Amino acid sequence: MKFSRPLIQGTLIRRYKRFLADIELVSGEQITAHTANTGSMLGCQTPGSRVWLSVSENPKRKYQHSWEIVAAGSESGATLVGINTLLSNKLVYEAISKGIVRELQGYESIQTEIKYGYENSRIDLLLQPFINAKHGSNKPCMPCYVEVKNVTLVENGIAYFPDAVSKRGSKHLRELTEMVQQGNRGVIFFCVQRTDATGVRPADHIDADYGRWLRLAVEQGVEALAYQAKVTPQEIQLVQRLPVILE
Repeated sequence: MKFSRPLIQGTLIRRYKRFLADIELVSGEQITAHTANTGSMLGCQTPGSRVWLSVSENPKRKYQHSWEIVAAGSESGATLVGINTLLSNKLVYEAISKGIVRELQGYESIQTEIKYGYENSRIDLLLQPFINAKHGSNKPCMPCYVEVKNVTLVENGIAYFPDAVSKRGSKHLRELTEMVQQGNRGVIFFCVQRTDATGVRPADHIDADYGRWLRLAVEQGVEALAYQAKVTPQEIQLVQRLPVILE
């Protein structure tokens, strides 16, 4: 996914009220940017970090700038991290459409934000099979429900999700499990928007319940996939699969 307009660079002053961040631009001007990330952004909101912002053309927006990328870590070894969780669904959609996610190929169409489940959820991506697909053919014959999670936390080379307690995340795992039990395919998809991770684990030290529900869901047939993104101020795209480590 290429950014439609060049991002502008600044320095993070502080993040607050979950969705706001004060940033000093290269010009010295201080602005407030919208932050589309509901997590704690652990390790990605250190004051003084370099950040990149997009600028909206919508004059009705209260905050014209949106925080997209942060350079996490020490200045000499910083890693660019995509922190905008609103992009993760688009990244996965694009990667499936381009054939990068080989595990999710062969479907006729991809729908987004479809209501489903007994807990009143919306699935991020619903992959629909060809109508005439049959068991034993080389095309999937059942719908595939894909729940996407944006991953930004890395500790000692391992990416962790979630970065804060997420009852909503556990609910999504229960919903996926129910879809599998009904004869569908269910996938929890970890979109890792940084390049310094070698694998993905549930963050048991942050939300033990999520880790428990994830392992239970996988035991019941839900598939856990993780793909890593290359992040630049010009473009973010998924490039390779990472292992999901549950033991």
